Amino acid sequence: MATAAVIEFGSFSSFSSEGEFLDSVDRRCSTEFEGIVGSSAALRNVLDKIRVVSPTDTTVLIEGETGTGKELIARAVHMHSGRRLGPFVKVNCACIPAELLESELFGHERGAFTGAIAQRIGRFEAAHGGTLFLDEIGEIPLHLQSKLLRVLQEQEFERVGGSRTIRVDVRIVAATNRDLKAMVEENKFRADLYYRLAVFPVTLPPLRERREDISLLARYFVRKHAARMGRNIESIPAYALEALRNYGWPGNIRELQNVVERSVVLSIGPELKVALPELDDRPGVVVDIRASNVTDISERARILQVLKETKGMIGGPNGAAARLGLKRTTLQARMRKYKIARLFQ
Repeated sequence: MATAAVIEFGSFSSFSSEGEFLDSVDRRCSTEFEGIVGSSAALRNVLDKIRVVSPTDTTVLIEGETGTGKELIARAVHMHSGRRLGPFVKVNCACIPAELLESELFGHERGAFTGAIAQRIGRFEAAHGGTLFLDEIGEIPLHLQSKLLRVLQEQEFERVGGSRTIRVDVRIVAATNRDLKAMVEENKFRADLYYRLAVFPVTLPPLRERREDISLLARYFVRKHAARMGRNIESIPAYALEALRNYGWPGNIRELQNVVERSVVLSIGPELKVALPELDDRPGVVVDIRASNVTDISERARILQVLKETKGMIGGPNGAAARLGLKRTTLQARMRKYKIARLFQ
């Protein structure tokens, strides 16, 4: 097998020139906005918006697919605001049962319901003087949305089971991976609450729309996880980076981080062994991408991604063959070549 080109980024004690370049990129992209790595135009556009809105107290709605880094953006808004010394309180509205969410947000008085053996303050009170991050805001049930709207407008509420009005000073940053406009049209989300939340909307691009950031992110995660595991990984093969750039990343940055962490675990020597089981049709089997030609790997990944998007439909105007610009028979032949045909039979 021919020797492949390698992207060097040096050990953690002594970086090569490539590593020093990575350090400069990290400083440019991560010091002002900690943990946010990238230099693509799509990401810079988002960060420009954050710079503008953060110093204000305006409500921010962060929209984007799962795994695009919405919490990092919310923290950046908080840390670059006048509330940076105050608390940053987060609530994942999808993780709390609907019957408990009101108490979680607004608190409750002793005896308000079975099991309420003591008074408890809610997240709004805990965030007083700071920022409250409402993640997965689209999961809030309709019966709570009117109460949330009142808090946003008046900055006051009552605890569950209480009658005393409590005033707070809280900035709201909300996030969602759902289409709230469509939910409004379907009467699943209040229009007045949507417009109150979307004063300053920020849409995060999926990773497939900022492929030039994938190499930077991969190196960043390699260094992070290798340092944690005590590994001295000095290089990522160029063909491995190419495969990472050509994969569709339906799970976005979170999926990339998981793949890199798994790869670091598998890498014993100084070179990263990239493991992409998502490119293989056998569940749980790790593929060493060195074993195949980069062009084949990229094409196989693209075919798999499109087949997932079309739910396995090959023919027809909306089928995978049409999307890939191939004849149906050509696509079927390539599926057999890459041993993925049986996945979608």
